[in-house]
Amino acid sequence: MTKSKNNRGKLLPLAFVGLILVVGLFALLLRGNNVVLLNPQGFIAEEQYKLMLTSTAIMVAFAIPILFFLYYFAWKYRESNQNAKYSSNNKHSKFFTFAIWGAPTLIAIILSSIMIPATHKLEPRKLIESDKETMTIQVVALRWKWLFIYPEHDIATVNFVQIPKDTPVQFELTADETPMSSFWIPSLGGMLYAMTEHVNRLNLMGDTVGDFEGSAAEINGSGFSGMRFTTRVSSEADFNKWVEMTRQNSDDLTQFAYESLLKPSEDHPASFYSRPDPMLFSNILSKYSGSHSGSHGESKDHGSDNKHMEKMEH
Repeated sequence: MTKSKNNRGKLLPLAFVGLILVVGLFALLLRGNNVVLLNPQGFIAEEQYKLMLTSTAIMVAFAIPILFFLYYFAWKYRESNQNAKYSSNNKHSKFFTFAIWGAPTLIAIILSSIMIPATHKLEPRKLIESDKETMTIQVVALRWKWLFIYPEHDIATVNFVQIPKDTPVQFELTADETPMSSFWIPSLGGMLYAMTEHVNRLNLMGDTVGDFEGSAAEINGSGFSGMRFTTRVSSEADFNKWVEMTRQNSDDLTQFAYESLLKPSEDHPASFYSRPDPMLFSNILSKYSGSHSGSHGESKDHGSDNKHMEKMEH
């Protein structure tokens, strides 16, 4: 019987050591791997990465001593330890009460003082300050593919988007004949929803040349797994060459061509179009005017910030 109690007394410190070993093993497995969230390639992603590290460090700084004392007291006052002294009067200690309530309150205050300003700074629709003019790309979530319209360059693409390095880009997101879809390029920044009738704006900027994967971040139907696209960040010169090549070698994105593109398809290959119908994006928005409750007419003019009902999520 005594031997069984002694074994139980050893379990808690062994469990604590085991937890540390599991965390260490997990860190070793991640070492050398390209974990997208831990390898930011854009201004917004870098700011989010710093915020994630800071908040994690704060919580770990509190969690380590809390976990230590949790296991320490459980081990010290185990059933088999006859030498441990317990005083029932300690439950009325003011210091004990202050510690119990003060620690979580302090954590909340510290995290709030960091998170609240960061939330305003990284608001999706807030333009990124830069000496370069912000580029606009209109994004339409379809079943199950992404359509990108470049109104300033007179081209359009499907499941492929190219942007120049160090140039702020404002993605104007909407959807057509598809469930609400979440637009996400994890290497460049946070996620935002695309939904019918609404225009949600997401501002990102790539600062590293390369190809980065984008996707729908939540399940939205049978073709969800193939709703991925390539985001290419290139030099400004290469971007301009690509725009000219796309204008010359691509089919026109007429309203008729869009109707064909609107049909559901899975694992759609990258496609390129020139001269998209200039009214296409506006027509997609007005198509659903009055289909939702609330202020129906606010989303028709996609060029004005005051005429869109926007629902953001980072």
